[in-house]
Amino acid sequence: MTTESNPTQALLSWTENGQTHSAPWRSGNGSPPPARVVPGDDTMNADTAYRLACEGTAILWFGDFQNARQLLQALVRRTDRKSPAKQNSKKPALSITETFHKQRMAQAQRARILGMLLIPFEAGHGISLRRAPDVQEACAAALGEADTPYVASLRELLGFISAHEWRKKGVEIAALGARIHPHYGVFSPVRGEYIDLVVRADLPKVMEKQSLAFDIGTGTGVIAALLAHRGVKRIVATELDERALACARENIKRLGFAPRVDILQADLFPPGQAPLIVCNPPWLPGKPATPLEHAIYDQDSAMLRGFLQGLAAHLSPGGQGWLLLSDLAERLGLRSETMLAELIAAAGLKVLGRLDIRPRHPRSQDEQDPLHAARSQEVTTLWRLAPNKPAE
Repeated sequence: MTTESNPTQALLSWTENGQTHSAPWRSGNGSPPPARVVPGDDTMNADTAYRLACEGTAILWFGDFQNARQLLQALVRRTDRKSPAKQNSKKPALSITETFHKQRMAQAQRARILGMLLIPFEAGHGISLRRAPDVQEACAAALGEADTPYVASLRELLGFISAHEWRKKGVEIAALGARIHPHYGVFSPVRGEYIDLVVRADLPKVMEKQSLAFDIGTGTGVIAALLAHRGVKRIVATELDERALACARENIKRLGFAPRVDILQADLFPPGQAPLIVCNPPWLPGKPATPLEHAIYDQDSAMLRGFLQGLAAHLSPGGQGWLLLSDLAERLGLRSETMLAELIAAAGLKVLGRLDIRPRHPRSQDEQDPLHAARSQEVTTLWRLAPNKPAE
């Protein structure tokens, strides 16, 4: 089997019963197509499938759908069993930074292996395999329209289904008394610490004269919704990602805030100035591997730097910038303890104050987590920033 590429489409081809077949490759997270593919069915055992996956050969499944799910679970068990053993006590202990990078590499390898079990789809996202569920709505939400047959990873398909359930159910935001509904590929506001900070912080007094705020990188629109719920009369929320734009617009409309919230596609700041500018950038410096990881990893701290460097020019006199940021990066050794202060100073900004909150999420309490030492001490902060010099 080979993979062919052109500027618009990756094409998989495989041989079955002496005939060559081909189909487009689709991935919701931008994963490249596997280089080699062989057909598989109910006669293939888990050990063979695992060996092929580890060798980089994908299996295009033509058997029973539920058997494919069971095979994927068998691959999960084998992959987790083969995960790196605990360190030899005679070897030097890894630093927390080395542990983080090792764990991330292991997660990437695990995802690669488990992504090697593929499913053929018909046009319109139908699956013709025996005992296959109706996944058309979930796939359309993740991938858009499907005018032709295609091939995708079973693991991704299960992710589409799970994300669609989250989208329908939504995430309860107590401060709103309502739910936020995340779309596939848009980071869900499941961690409530930064939400609590936005609710607790006093709005700048200058907003009594001009009730306007910018929400930079709005994602699901949750911060824009919180500001509207707090009574801010006009909010301009910006976002680059198409999925996030659609998600934010849908949430803001559902909550009834559309008359007061404008959602624009922009890289960081909208035109003009505002007395309050809020930004919750990705908390860890690093290269994102999937679209969803863009909400977690900020390559070269580009969004953090861009927000700080442009903040003074976009703040109206007497205004404040609110930077929401965890110190997990410092605790993992991914950012120096002085870097944030240096960036703030270099941008001509000063710190007016800060609000801190400790984590409540389950991973911070999991002593079996290799990164527990850092996660258990993590602090999320709302930094209140202003220009060093008053605007002329």
